[in-house]
Amino acid sequence: MNKVYDAVGIGIGPFNLSLAALTNDLQEIDILFLEQEASFDWHPGMLIEGMDLQTPFIADLVTLADPTNRFSYLNYLHEHNRMYQFFFFNRFTIPREEYNTYCKWVSSRLDNCQFGQCVTDVEMVPGKSYYAVTAQSTNGNSEEIFYAKHIILGTGSIPNIPEALQGFPEEDITHTSRYTYLADTLKQGNSITVVGSGQSASEVFYDLLKDQKHNGYDLTWFTRSSGIFQKEDTGLGKEVFSPEYVDYFHKLALEDRMESLENLSTIRNGVDPNLLEKIYELLYNRSIESPLQQITIQTNTAVNAIKPNANPKKSAYTLDCEQWQKGENFTYPADKVILATGYKPHLPDWLDKFYKEIEWEDEKKFRVTSDYRLVFKDDRENQLYTLTNIEHSHGSSATNLGLSVLRNQKIINSIAGKEIYSTPKQAVFQQFEMKKS
Repeated sequence: MNKVYDAVGIGIGPFNLSLAALTNDLQEIDILFLEQEASFDWHPGMLIEGMDLQTPFIADLVTLADPTNRFSYLNYLHEHNRMYQFFFFNRFTIPREEYNTYCKWVSSRLDNCQFGQCVTDVEMVPGKSYYAVTAQSTNGNSEEIFYAKHIILGTGSIPNIPEALQGFPEEDITHTSRYTYLADTLKQGNSITVVGSGQSASEVFYDLLKDQKHNGYDLTWFTRSSGIFQKEDTGLGKEVFSPEYVDYFHKLALEDRMESLENLSTIRNGVDPNLLEKIYELLYNRSIESPLQQITIQTNTAVNAIKPNANPKKSAYTLDCEQWQKGENFTYPADKVILATGYKPHLPDWLDKFYKEIEWEDEKKFRVTSDYRLVFKDDRENQLYTLTNIEHSHGSSATNLGLSVLRNQKIINSIAGKEIYSTPKQAVFQQFEMKKS
């Protein structure tokens, strides 16, 4: 008799790792998690020293659902004899590198996670009320099939690189996701251009700015956005990252949801104000003795194409750029380019077979329930839950680490058919619509 899990989670990033930590010690449900990588590693190419996580430490993998859970960040500090150091550190945010180390610590203590397992197929077992999940071992040729009543899709995202900017040597043109692996090589260029806006672009620019004095390269930052804006850092402003707002957003029509995402773009994608202050302070101090002749920062500018330079003595590449607000095109030299062009959802190939069975809001956005189930055209008991490609349905909740625990609370309760973890009833001071009397 094959064992049938309550669910199989596919992919182990922070979202599914949180779900694994919250269910590891539960007796009510049995979930197995599979990940193709050999071990947990969260955006290792962007673990720049001194850069902080953008959510407070209390938004770890478990605390917002269960403050007594043994997989909390505070327990990690306690077991690593770092509690007093963190106390004297006196910060609500934590280094991104330590968040990754904390997640590695959690993953190494979970018995419901299997790494080195690449899921190649998922299908309903004919005549049965469960799925068959086929996984290929990444360190050999072995194949194994796991069975589960439900599937939890947590395959995350992959770098979003425009087609016109693809196809170049990685050591010359690379995405921010690979930055720390290639930083030493990139800094050997005579001219470096950062393309994009947001937190990742700012972190890379700051790291390059710090080392510019020692390496002597020209440094440029182009962004399409109309400005370099800080993220919302006030209590009321951040309440759009709350359970109430997620519920409000989910009930809106698709057109209104997409408009809301656009209106909240600076709140969602802004830069940590402390980092912007550090950048400005460094620029100011560099300008004391002479004008900043080797630094260019320009907004309203799109990089539409990259071409090898016919005269490599000047620069290795030529960038085709557009100052879109004025409608002016120009070319720009660069030896190295770092693309901060964001990420897109990573949807596995096996999901294609379900496309005709599920409901769609438009040709690219599947319909998702408030508790993160894909909506099937027919009523069925075996669900496909998703933590991937849900920005259109759940807004800021889609990629926000601070809301990952809430998502998982809802999924756990849905799978169990009862309330295992109670969800907040009133988490904010404001309301997002007039309540009916």
